[in-house]
Amino acid sequence: MSLLSLLLLSLLAACNQQQDNLPTIGFVDAFEDNTLARAKEGFLTALKDGGFSEEAGTLHLIYRNAQGDIPTLTQIVKYFISQQVTLIATNPSISTITALQNTDAIPVFMMVSPTPELMKLDGPDGKGPANLFGVGEELAYIDTSFSLIPKLVKPKGEKLRVGLLFNQSEPQSVEAYNRLAQLAENMGVDLVARPVNATADVQLVAAALLNEGIDAFFANPDNTVFGSFETIVKACNEAGVPIFTSEAGLVARGAVAAFGADMYQWGYQAGVQAVQFLKNGSTEGLHWEMVKVRKRVYNPEVAARFGIEVPEGDEEVN
Repeated sequence: MSLLSLLLLSLLAACNQQQDNLPTIGFVDAFEDNTLARAKEGFLTALKDGGFSEEAGTLHLIYRNAQGDIPTLTQIVKYFISQQVTLIATNPSISTITALQNTDAIPVFMMVSPTPELMKLDGPDGKGPANLFGVGEELAYIDTSFSLIPKLVKPKGEKLRVGLLFNQSEPQSVEAYNRLAQLAENMGVDLVARPVNATADVQLVAAALLNEGIDAFFANPDNTVFGSFETIVKACNEAGVPIFTSEAGLVARGAVAAFGADMYQWGYQAGVQAVQFLKNGSTEGLHWEMVKVRKRVYNPEVAARFGIEVPEGDEEVN
């Protein structure tokens, strides 16, 4: 199909959306990721449960995935704005930040994103952007996740050594690293951390980190780790190093255990809020919320591979 034909189809679609007066949602994923997909699924299910879906003819959905490319992500957001979407759904934090950098008028409903403060989005008044809604997460929960490691892993040497990668360009990643560095010191654990700013560098940096004789790896909550997690899992499995994380969605992808937000429920919670906006036609009374559903999960197959006995009460993931 020619470029001209595609442009004409886009214009026709935009005209149809304006004529039928149905709400239009622009949903943007920053990259392809199984963990993020669960949040998207939850969001769209919440919309459907609230009476808004393309299948029922009550909603227009424009979905785009930036495939990890920041200029593309910006173009997607600007396209949503040009289409005068009713709201923008963002997944994860880099999508949220990009949307808010480009519009202060269209409501932005975030998921798999930290608090506005952690994203450095708070203004001089200490408040986040007026058009920011959806669901965010704080860092306190990673203490519980990290504290699982000394209970389940025996050190090879005198002190337990835990490896970590963090993205220097992501504020929440740096904040998480600083918090874990202090926590590790208080627990008598050696935290061996290395910066990495692009998924293309992860394989090399992870290999260097594993040569440091670490006993376990902690998957920091940032977009670089999310986007290259399979690379990290492969390297750690080959080195015999178990992975722990604060992101429940990463357990199904190869981590041993986690205490963190349920990604599906995270998206669903954001979707419920979006439904309220769509039904009322107003954001009055709405504000961004903290994640409500967290759980401790483990991967039985991975735990068995490393000879780790998980405490009773943890939920299995397959």
